[in-house]
Amino acid sequence: MLDESLLDSPEGLAEADRRALLRGAAEAGARVRTAARLAAEAGVNGLKPDGRPRAVLIAGPGAAATQTADLLGTLAGAGSPVTRLAPTGVAPAAGALRWELPGWAGSVDLLLIATPDGTEPGLSLLFEQAYRRGCTVVAVAPAGTPLADAVGGSHGMFVPMATAPYDHDEPLAAAAPGALWALLTPLLALLDRTGLLTAPPDALEAIADRLDGIAERCGPAIVTYSNPAKTLAAELADTLPVVWTEGVSAGPAGRRFAAALAELSGTPAVVAELPEALAAHGALLAGRLAAGADPDDFFRDRVEEKPALHARVVLLRDRPIGGLTAAPAARDLALTHDVPISELEPEAGGELETLAELIAVTDFAAVYLALASGA
Repeated sequence: MLDESLLDSPEGLAEADRRALLRGAAEAGARVRTAARLAAEAGVNGLKPDGRPRAVLIAGPGAAATQTADLLGTLAGAGSPVTRLAPTGVAPAAGALRWELPGWAGSVDLLLIATPDGTEPGLSLLFEQAYRRGCTVVAVAPAGTPLADAVGGSHGMFVPMATAPYDHDEPLAAAAPGALWALLTPLLALLDRTGLLTAPPDALEAIADRLDGIAERCGPAIVTYSNPAKTLAAELADTLPVVWTEGVSAGPAGRRFAAALAELSGTPAVVAELPEALAAHGALLAGRLAAGADPDDFFRDRVEEKPALHARVVLLRDRPIGGLTAAPAARDLALTHDVPISELEPEAGGELETLAELIAVTDFAAVYLALASGA
């Protein structure tokens, strides 16, 4: 059950936030600036590649690496395929994970290693394999780790991960806001130099500014009725979030939101992109999860009986209202089945800024839902 009174208690939220998730979300803009500075100091901004890589391979553990690959692949488009190398192993532990290069990888390909840990032997072995194949390798990881020593001491490029002191107080959640931006920012700067996407220094500064603005709007001191992240968290309490996205960059934001809800608060969610989402989830909204599917719910004991789980649509859009859109059809489908709908659409700006806003608001919402539900 969600403790809504906790949402409007900054002191209570701070006490409940043992993993420093709110602090990580609030300091996302600062993390981007630090990561961009570290990338520049490592020499990323001075690179002059001969041309685009044939393929970009990304390896790393957990949700942060998965979402980094998803975001970079979406932003790069068809310019060069971006593929995540999924690990194998008997457990999700640093010593148990192994990665393998595809058989075709060679000197015209780029391997990106992104990890908030850096102690994984499997990633050091992957680097050695890539070096023997002639792949160009760039790694982002905490300084002073075995991976940093392996890549920095050979013919790869190592970029120190922008970490904060509180990252080491508790095990870092894979969906933590700080981890994503610390890994993603240097790789945006790198792929800008290769011509796969557009992310010059001023664009990274614009991302940081937008994240700062969201932190002001969604911070713990802002009351629920004027705080879009707290409002969304309260709306999602005791529901099955059905996340629909519209627009290219909204897709990865929606998938990250679903992953963050599952990891941080234990809330399952389903996600799909419009317009296909209408067919994919039509039966789900028409079934027992629809708000009108249980007529006896109105008469239940509100104190003793837990509420029935009902769906709630969350529509994330990065597309102008006047453009070609399936949003009206999405609203009609939800309302036809008495399913409530929440909508988030960023303010105008560049693709990276609007993407950052969608990620930031939903990150705050996932954190508030986790804290207020006691996860």
